[in-house]
Amino acid sequence: MTLERQNQAVQQEGPTPLRALCIARHCFLSEHIARYFAQMGIVTTNAVGLDSAMASAGELSPDVIICDYDLLATIPLERWEHDGLLSKIPVIAVSLTRHAEELHLFDVNGIAGFLYLPTLKQAPALKILHAAAARPRYTLGFSASTHRTIERS
Repeated sequence: MTLERQNQAVQQEGPTPLRALCIARHCFLSEHIARYFAQMGIVTTNAVGLDSAMASAGELSPDVIICDYDLLATIPLERWEHDGLLSKIPVIAVSLTRHAEELHLFDVNGIAGFLYLPTLKQAPALKILHAAAARPRYTLGFSASTHRTIERS
């Protein structure tokens, strides 16, 4: 599957716009998601499937990944979690059909947030996306070699 076209953000004054890679199961949905967020001022590029996303993430350097929830829920994410770049980019799951209470993903893969597109308002969406992108050293996977210090009093 191939990388689709890049959508230019709506012109805005101020800081550099957020860059997002929008991923879905098919081109119509990935294009829709990319156009939807480009209208909010985000520079978007869309990709179809995980293979296309992995191939394009390095050359695009996105600040955040916006991914269709159904894609995240139906594919094994081990390759994603072990990819040197994708595992460090925060992921926001989006859906046109499922509400947050219907999701089963948050307890497994460290998804940074969820947006239900039919009722989404621009200001809260941008706040969530910018907060996710600002997270320092975000990692999707769990590292077994992580050492933790526990203080007891």
